[in-house]
Amino acid sequence: MTNQTNRREFLKDASLAVGAVAAAALTGCRTVTCCSGHLYDISLAQWSLHKTLFAKKLDPLDFAKATREEFGLDAVEYVNQFFKDKANDEAYLGQLKSRAADHGVKSLLIMVDGEGSLGHADTAERNKAVQNHHKWANAAQFLGCHSIRVNAATTGNGSYEEKQKLAADGLRSLSEYGAKHGLNIIVENHGGLSSNGAWLAGVMKIVDLPNCGTLPDFGNFHIGGGKQYDRYLGVTELMPFAKAVSAKSHDFDAEGNETHTDYRRMMRIVLAAGYRGYVGIEYEGGKLSEADGILATKKLLETVRDELS
Repeated sequence: MTNQTNRREFLKDASLAVGAVAAAALTGCRTVTCCSGHLYDISLAQWSLHKTLFAKKLDPLDFAKATREEFGLDAVEYVNQFFKDKANDEAYLGQLKSRAADHGVKSLLIMVDGEGSLGHADTAERNKAVQNHHKWANAAQFLGCHSIRVNAATTGNGSYEEKQKLAADGLRSLSEYGAKHGLNIIVENHGGLSSNGAWLAGVMKIVDLPNCGTLPDFGNFHIGGGKQYDRYLGVTELMPFAKAVSAKSHDFDAEGNETHTDYRRMMRIVLAAGYRGYVGIEYEGGKLSEADGILATKKLLETVRDELS
């Protein structure tokens, strides 16, 4: 493996992991655990099939069927873009729910985009964004999900700290609504300030609600201006608040290892934080087909899981 963790990296990760465990104990944010007996189970993010779905080669209603029959997985993470006008359509949601049940597939969460900035500098716009997310919280509850994944987007020219407070305000309001429905509100590192692990961890501490957490993504650490935040540091900082994990993948070497992320190093960080929930495959590569990329990611996650067990 070309990016094997050397001794210095291992010791650094171990030190960071100790801090993550301590932080997890302080936050009180509980992991959504699996029950298979594995260190972690594997789910499929709908975005992994976005080309297929946008090309209408797969009906979104058949996503659960494909997850089970083509990829041998038993849990899904929906993306609202593929049923954007169906949030309030109980008949459609009923079909999604029943088809998942028919194939023995769990509905874990809905990834929500395009509903406004929860950290908007204008109070009215921020409140509007919160309201826009309510329908997806309702849909997630109906489907039996544990969370909706949202973005901590901010606007305006405020300082680092001011934007933390804006994002926390919107997230707190939405989390209070989610709590009434038994739902978590979880934030992905998804570009800009949200891809700065320290910034987003700080937002979580300001919100300080047990149902507000993170969804660390292995690859989304673009902080703007062509700069990248250290992905291993970022995941370490976000794991104390994690209620889901996204295993981003793009390319693989001849041994089946992801060429951008050292999965062994990353999964040690994830597990050291005490996480025992689902790890979601999110393939975004272009060299392999979506189906082959999903299977390659699944195989790698299973190999790493066996090695670490």
